[in-house]
Amino acid sequence: MPVSGAPYTRKYEHSNIRGHESVVVCGYCGRQVPRYKTFTKFRGFRITDPTILQQVDPAYIHTFSQKMYVCPSCARSHKIVQRGKTKQKKHMYQ
Repeated sequence: MPVSGAPYTRKYEHSNIRGHESVVVCGYCGRQVPRYKTFTKFRGFRITDPTILQQVDPAYIHTFSQKMYVCPSCARSHKIVQRGKTKQKKHMYQ
């Protein structure tokens, strides 16, 4: 059994409905990827300065949050997920 060093479980699960898979666009590179292969990331704007938050009423602060899908190659390059161990290290444990 191979040893996996990735800190996440990659579950490429298809939907129960057979047929064409839904395709989404990667938020970084624009590549069209099946939705079940992507990683989700929330991009948004937040005010972190405590003095501004004390001066302004929170009801008047509108921060947005956008859900974006990231393809596996961009997720690795932007360090959203880590790569698994190399093949050399996998063979060392067998």
